[in-house]
Amino acid sequence: MSHCRLPALIAALGIIGACAPGAACAAAEAEAPATVFQGLDIFRLECATDPQIRPDGKLVAYARRNYEIWSDRARQSIWLVDVDTGTQSPLVTGPGSYLSPRWSPDGTRLAYVAVEEGHAQLMVRWMQSGTAARIADLIDAPRSLAWSPDGRSLAFEMFAALDKAKLGEAPKKPEGAKWAEPLELISDVNYRSDDEGYAKPGYSHVYVVSSDGGTARELTSGPYDEAGPISWMPDGKSLLVSGNRHEGWRLDPLVSAIYEITLADSSVTELTDRAGPRVDPQVSPDGRAIAFIGFEDRRRGYENAKLYLADRYGKNPKSLTDALDRSVSDAHWDADGRGIYFQFTDHGVTKLAHVTLGGHIDTIASGLSGAELDRPYSGGRFSVSANGVVAFTSGDSQRPSDVSVAKGGHARRLTNLNSALFAEKSIAAARPLPVRSAFDQRPIDAWLVMPPNAEHGKRYPLILEIHGGPFASYGPLFSTDDQLYAAAGFAVVYSNPRGSTSYGDEFANLITHDYPSHDYDDLMSVVDAAIATGDIDANQLFVTGGSGGGVLTAWIIGRTPRFRAAAVQKPVINWAAWVLTTDIYPFAAKYWFAKPPWEDPDSYWKHSPLSLVGAVTTPTLLVVGDRDYRTPVSDAEQYYQALQLRRIPTALLKVPGASHESIAARPSQSAAKASAIIAWFERYRTEARP
Repeated sequence: MSHCRLPALIAALGIIGACAPGAACAAAEAEAPATVFQGLDIFRLECATDPQIRPDGKLVAYARRNYEIWSDRARQSIWLVDVDTGTQSPLVTGPGSYLSPRWSPDGTRLAYVAVEEGHAQLMVRWMQSGTAARIADLIDAPRSLAWSPDGRSLAFEMFAALDKAKLGEAPKKPEGAKWAEPLELISDVNYRSDDEGYAKPGYSHVYVVSSDGGTARELTSGPYDEAGPISWMPDGKSLLVSGNRHEGWRLDPLVSAIYEITLADSSVTELTDRAGPRVDPQVSPDGRAIAFIGFEDRRRGYENAKLYLADRYGKNPKSLTDALDRSVSDAHWDADGRGIYFQFTDHGVTKLAHVTLGGHIDTIASGLSGAELDRPYSGGRFSVSANGVVAFTSGDSQRPSDVSVAKGGHARRLTNLNSALFAEKSIAAARPLPVRSAFDQRPIDAWLVMPPNAEHGKRYPLILEIHGGPFASYGPLFSTDDQLYAAAGFAVVYSNPRGSTSYGDEFANLITHDYPSHDYDDLMSVVDAAIATGDIDANQLFVTGGSGGGVLTAWIIGRTPRFRAAAVQKPVINWAAWVLTTDIYPFAAKYWFAKPPWEDPDSYWKHSPLSLVGAVTTPTLLVVGDRDYRTPVSDAEQYYQALQLRRIPTALLKVPGASHESIAARPSQSAAKASAIIAWFERYRTEARP
């Protein structure tokens, strides 16, 4: 990344006249000292993910993510941290990425996945000798690693490819002729996905292999997918997964059951009903009960995921978390089988909890954080030792995820991965902002991020930044976008308007079949509350958001001219077109709308931002990955062309090679995208820059 000129994409759009952090010219560097966070600093960030505590509770193995400046990609290595002392040591490093560490039941070995030269393999490391070996020659990446109770086997899921289907054939090619590529036949319901692009034919199945090495045995087959996590029965004779092995399963994306797979004969038995999703099976230590996560499918936009307890055969399930009114995830039994650990998000903050088999819930720790760095989404990972020590990822608005542990109600952080970088930088903090919606006076959680060196009494331009989903939540967590905006002199406000998760079933479903709607009023109230602090210039307002946030950004500028400029990122603009082009169309048409678009076109149109384009006067930048199959490029292009026809200042910024989820995966592109948005906003400011 060059310090002396804007990235080529930005220059090509003619966005000049402002040099943003990470792409600044020499003059701008003098104005913006290196003591604030800059785009190039993304390469220096590290974060912890997937902490796995050894069964004895004394050592944590975790995947440590950093960013390689020469390849412009994230890499992961596996590190160990001592629970008592916090001493760290690298365990698995090298030219590739190393992930998914999993301890053997006796803690003497560690299984993990090594990705080198684009090929993933299953490895086991003998901790005493330090020797590691590839234990199987696999054709695809293994997922959901699970040791057998006796430590003799490892189960995993893996994609099993099939030959491509054909319909007719070309004539026989003469020897040496250079003909066009063969035709490609698509006939599956799910023929492409945002993460993978156009799908290879095949299915995800369950395999088992000796932990001493050998040939992996495929336990399941047929035109179905199985999904982890995988849970072994205590006798090691069978294991549990989730899936849907029924005809037409592709068109029922939220329907699944728990299946038991017997190793002796590979027989598959369905244990639970299919009234909704039944996932994340976990067998109790004595094998007499099964916990799983699910909900009853009512064809709404959102349902709380509940923790269920059933008998050994999946019968007589009861919910243990009805009183919580929050979605739960990632269940783990405690060692004595008297309760289950899980995580949930409350008001944007992710927490660890323990529930007894009688339904009593205690919170163990708070402040979990995930590995997504560009925006402050709620999240986190954890694991539990046999003696009840919990390892988890923790973070806040001024630092990405570190490794923490908790026991007996006391939590402490073991790592401080970014201490050296942040010792040089003034990092902006997110402070809570009380808001009540002008529509119905509901409380709305919001956070305000001021420039790190903000001067008392000075008023700053404001960026309203809106989360996607829409069924998701932000929290007081670290965000490279927010840090870059703040370092450029902008205040940033973000919030969880109605429809956000972590506030219960009723709050989330306020937008079911009515999105966008009064979430607009919530967001305008957030802006008004920020202005009321006295730190914001009410005449210098800007708005941006991605995915669902892109929908709301486009909706907002169709409703009000109060924002000087907008950046609409990876949006849905025309709901009818989107339902029929997105990779999740079986879900979208069934759960986000009451009817398909040809039966109720008016509902689709009245909620489409395109229906309001005739009222837009706000200069608008469109941002989208050119391999986005979740909110395809065609939606952004519809809006761009409509704005061009209306002679509204607009530009379309494509991120090469990026999907919907990976739009900020490459550090250079993440920095350049934020730089482009800042430059676009700077173009439409009317006052001198601070």
